[in-house]
Amino acid sequence: MLPYKSLIQLNRDSSVSLYVQLCNSFINLITNGTLQPTDVLPSTRVLSELIGLNRNTVKLAYEELISQGWAESIERKGVFVFSKLPVVSKNKGNASTEISNKPGESFIWTNPFLGRKGSDNFQHSVLTIDDGFPDVRLTPIDLLMREYRSISKKFYGKSFLKYGYPKGSEHLRNALSSYLANTRGLTVNPENLLITKGSQMGIYLSTQLLLKPSDHIAVGVSNYRSADEIFKYVGANLLRIPVDHSGMDIDFLEEVLKHTLIKAVYIIPHHHFPTTVTMSMERRLKLMKLAKEYRFAIIEDDYDFDFHYNNKPYIPLASIDHNSNVIYIGSITKTFAPALRIGFMVADPAFVDAASSLRQLIDKQGDSLLEEAFSSLFDNGEMERHFRKSLKIYRQRRDLFCEILQTNFNDVITFKIPEGGLAVWSVFDEAIHLSDLSQTAAKNGLKMSDGSFYNNEVFIPNGLRLGFASLNEKEIENSLELLRKSI
Repeated sequence: MLPYKSLIQLNRDSSVSLYVQLCNSFINLITNGTLQPTDVLPSTRVLSELIGLNRNTVKLAYEELISQGWAESIERKGVFVFSKLPVVSKNKGNASTEISNKPGESFIWTNPFLGRKGSDNFQHSVLTIDDGFPDVRLTPIDLLMREYRSISKKFYGKSFLKYGYPKGSEHLRNALSSYLANTRGLTVNPENLLITKGSQMGIYLSTQLLLKPSDHIAVGVSNYRSADEIFKYVGANLLRIPVDHSGMDIDFLEEVLKHTLIKAVYIIPHHHFPTTVTMSMERRLKLMKLAKEYRFAIIEDDYDFDFHYNNKPYIPLASIDHNSNVIYIGSITKTFAPALRIGFMVADPAFVDAASSLRQLIDKQGDSLLEEAFSSLFDNGEMERHFRKSLKIYRQRRDLFCEILQTNFNDVITFKIPEGGLAVWSVFDEAIHLSDLSQTAAKNGLKMSDGSFYNNEVFIPNGLRLGFASLNEKEIENSLELLRKSI
């Protein structure tokens, strides 16, 4: 007989019934090959004495094994492991199987993300110069939660717990239609809008519908790396277009178009990532003309339109698109709180319908209650008040941050005061190795990037986006003092 006293370990303090624990222990012994089909189980009397359980508890466990099909009772003989179960070889640990293509794997699969570094965790309370995030301490989260609770308590609120419209809350899409018209001059109907979980989802959905393997997409020499990875994942070829102080070089793009079929152009015309430059109106208009002539799509990523300090921001390309060439992607939560994932896509209704259908394959719908709560904040003016208050505070922080950079770092950092956005693009002296600087800063109590996220096959700038918005005045002074010390 097997040493059941050592093989079966029961937790008498657990909320799980002892008979269920005993049943699960036998199932484990069967599935790992310790017990084989037709093996006899000890009598209820013997087992109860071995493991110190009431005999009735053992009987209940055996009855459960039989009802689940793991065991069978044969009259006047006892209880046996069910004879029709497949024979399982004894588990010897992590030995690889014959069909495995790599040691330790049980099945063959492809990992396109091998070696890819995961995103940083910014939820720990460590002094951080981030990539350019909003200060969540300014977020009117209490007002949002108040609306959330209020809606959930209303008689109609329970309906939002059911499956809803995959394009997102109709209330929020109506609110966004008004908001986009008032702030961007972008006149759209709710049918043109798809609510997404952040701008990243919008880029992914657009890419899946636009591109096939070996298709060409034009992107900046410097570009948002996560977008690049989405394009590469679908198998597209990235055509790198120079980016200068006026944004993407559209004259260069025009020359490429003369000999290469391009399916799409991805741009961040406002506060280009990572360099924060803004595309000139002249180039915007020429890009629109080329899109119409060569029939390519423009994926316009406008993730932080709301934060522009020096003057009124240029209207998006989508606002002057009269040929339905632009897919406009934005984010509510990038300017509110990054963890509350709500963004939007604006495009031709047929494209939005297709994107909605694609989205349902991986994500049936968004958070209806949260979307309703956000729509209420738009309706009662709280979102506008939040943006207006944040804009004033972030401008003050930008000015202080840049003043200290100019005073204390002019020998090691080159930068231009950004017209908008939440970060300063800072190019470091070549003698400073950013990977070493990041490690040294961490030892000094400051978390910061090592710069690798901004690099690609042709762009290795020794630069960092230094985010100022999420730091108050005292934190800006402390973080830059630690950065100087680390340098």
